Amino acid sequence: MNKLTRTIEMIKPLDRAKMAEVQLRQDNLTKPAGSLGRLEELSIQLAGIQGKARPRIEDKAMITMAGDHGVLAEKIGDWPQEVTAQMVENFVQGGAGINVLARQVGARITFVDMGVASDLKPGPMLVIRKIGYGTQNMCLGPAMTSEQAMKAIEAGIDIVSGEADRGLDIVGTGDMGIGNTTASAAICAVMTGKPVSEVTGRGTGLTDEQLAHKIDVINRALAMSQPDRSRPLEVLAKVGGFEIGGLCGVMLGAAAKRIPVVIDGFISGAAALIAVALAPQVKDFIIAAHVSAEPGHPIILKHLGLKPLFDLNMRLGEGTGAALGIFLVEAAARILNEMATFAEAGVSEGDESDN
Repeated sequence: MNKLTRTIEMIKPLDRAKMAEVQLRQDNLTKPAGSLGRLEELSIQLAGIQGKARPRIEDKAMITMAGDHGVLAEKIGDWPQEVTAQMVENFVQGGAGINVLARQVGARITFVDMGVASDLKPGPMLVIRKIGYGTQNMCLGPAMTSEQAMKAIEAGIDIVSGEADRGLDIVGTGDMGIGNTTASAAICAVMTGKPVSEVTGRGTGLTDEQLAHKIDVINRALAMSQPDRSRPLEVLAKVGGFEIGGLCGVMLGAAAKRIPVVIDGFISGAAALIAVALAPQVKDFIIAAHVSAEPGHPIILKHLGLKPLFDLNMRLGEGTGAALGIFLVEAAARILNEMATFAEAGVSEGDESDN
């Protein structure tokens, strides 16, 4: 039995008894029942994930994975491939958007080189799990081999397991990779059955002409490889990315260890499509932070039945949305644990019969 199969078998249903306990406490906190909306729902989901009537969010981590994409050879955008490695260096130096937001929410960050097309130096914040020096051009053949797809997912499982060994109550996912919206749109089209034109966006800011070319590139890649949505590993191998596979593994590994995983935008969403196809029960452990400005992202969320916590018109990636999502999940846990009940506060409850 391989690591992926073992991990999937470890994913168990939510603890419904603990969820019922939290629902009862929420109904007795000093507020009208349901008045904190999604924060109440989040606390109940947390109880089911952690198996605790008083779930806590203290040890927080972000995992941001980077990889390059061979499809960039099709001239799908204006940004050169070297930007991936340059941005990873910026991450390590603490100067990116994700660094700022992670510091604000008190989350440590692990950056992972899953397939950057150049050699990077490992360090305290950078883990090297390079599957290859970028994927292959998916217009000419599979982006990666089946073995590489499996290795990418299992690397993600390893990374989140290592974080769990350090103490982990919640994890957020992020990405970096020039060209990865193209791979994500391809995955989205295959897994949701939607036309490429509906799920493909402007990425880093394409013109109308460039967007039409990007759509044509994805259609050519799908026509060539004809990935089968009933075989998610095949979809990842044919049109995915090393960082997308790694993020899929993070989601599966977190669910196996009963750790809530807050996903970022379009690229994390594409990884979630693969993860949920491999293990449908993983959906209960995923919290969608936000809805991206990329048109394919709301389609992904609807397909998965996930409701985003907010919409700030963000499309940066890196895990920036997930970091903000972690803040809201922690707020939900604090409300549950730190608010007084009517009995504890000596406050009279409303009588619906008087209304």
